[in-house]
Amino acid sequence: MATKTDTNYKVIAENRRARFDYFIETDLEVGIVLTGSEVKSLRTGQSNIAESYASVEDGELWLINGYIAAYKQAGVFGHEERRKRKLLVSRKELARLWQAIGREGMTLIPLVMYFNDRGKVKLKIGVAKGKKNHDKRETEAKRDWGREKQRLLKHG
Repeated sequence: MATKTDTNYKVIAENRRARFDYFIETDLEVGIVLTGSEVKSLRTGQSNIAESYASVEDGELWLINGYIAAYKQAGVFGHEERRKRKLLVSRKELARLWQAIGREGMTLIPLVMYFNDRGKVKLKIGVAKGKKNHDKRETEAKRDWGREKQRLLKHG
């Protein structure tokens, strides 16, 4: 991911529940079409992608329900906070994503939104399958056991 030399790399928003609620099969970095006031708002770190998802509509990839706070200094030239935002991806990748979500139970979940090393806003989306309640309990049990194991190793 980011190294020490990537001075511009900065995480804007992270969907921390995604790995708890879904099995992430693959992930993909995509660009996002934003207005100037949206980028200014993201620089202040006011966004949320926790309740959002990506969808293929009319041969294009869209981020739906992603929240970017209004930028006060933009005045009347601001943006709508929860508008649909177009995601930039190659035709080949779009076809692959379309086939993946065509399968049973697959969906596109935004994992993290960040500024890359060149200062561009990028979104990492994952092709995911929803977990059942027993799968979530199993994930939680594994995480708790990992913590307990580290605690035991630390104290000897």
